[in-house]
Amino acid sequence: MRVRMMMVLIGLAVGRGVFSRVARADPLPGEVLKFQQLPEVVLTLPSLGGLSYYGHDELSTIFGPSPAPGTPPLQGRFMADDFADRFDTPVLHVRWWGSYMGPDHFVGTGVKQFYIGFEEDVPVSASQPFSRPGKTLLQQFVNKGPMAPGSGTFTETLIRGPDPVIGESVYQYNAELACPFPERHDTVYWLKIAAMVDQTRDGSIQWGWHNRDWYLPDALASTAPAVDPGEKMVGTVGDVGVWHFQDDAVQGTLITQFLNQCSGTSEESDFAPTHYLAPQDGPPPIDTFSKDLAFELYTLPEPGVMALGMGAAVLMLRRRR
Repeated sequence: MRVRMMMVLIGLAVGRGVFSRVARADPLPGEVLKFQQLPEVVLTLPSLGGLSYYGHDELSTIFGPSPAPGTPPLQGRFMADDFADRFDTPVLHVRWWGSYMGPDHFVGTGVKQFYIGFEEDVPVSASQPFSRPGKTLLQQFVNKGPMAPGSGTFTETLIRGPDPVIGESVYQYNAELACPFPERHDTVYWLKIAAMVDQTRDGSIQWGWHNRDWYLPDALASTAPAVDPGEKMVGTVGDVGVWHFQDDAVQGTLITQFLNQCSGTSEESDFAPTHYLAPQDGPPPIDTFSKDLAFELYTLPEPGVMALGMGAAVLMLRRRR
């Protein structure tokens, strides 16, 4: 049953252009998509009056010297978002989207290092009104540079020039993790990404993580009853559905120190849920909905699944023709 479900989901993913992106080697050849929240780059819908919406970014930048044993900790504001998918495969590659914020926008040569953390879920309870990140399961930093399997490096690509509202451009990031994250299926985790800025070296960079395109569902995400509520349509704006996974993206304060590229200590505080903004993300009542962040997770397929997925893709293309 799980193989059949995987076949269908990978077939859907292929139909959405997943394998064509792998061929461009941003994820490396052979890596396949396992979770997807696409960015709101330009959302234009006739049913919403034909206006264009460009999304917005939330500050996710920590400041301090380059990570090395014995150096002072980095600290600042972070963003994190929850995820769960249906596959018992490790996260090898992360793709996300963001912008340089503030009056200076892009500074110098840009961000040179990112913090990437995977954390346990602290669910909603009587004493916890919104879910949030919990215990850190894996933290690492990635350096700007060419990618190779397990390289611990990332690339940065401009995908949209300055928007006409606040003048921020959107960049796409791809990172090959130095240490894979061993994910379990239908288990809620949190992904935390923050730019690491040494102001002496990098200048006054303020980087923000871009929001998800709420119009597009994720066919790979876990759903109820395996994960409740999981990925679902949570309401409408006009006659357009709003898709959302589980709970709010969360912001907070992070203090972190690394022992090496794949280990260190972190302290988090001042958690707060976040929502979409009107009119940046869409017309009212979009600002009443919890927001998601834009990112994708990639893995290697389970044995035998790639062939099944490609077969499903061929059948889908034949039916479309």
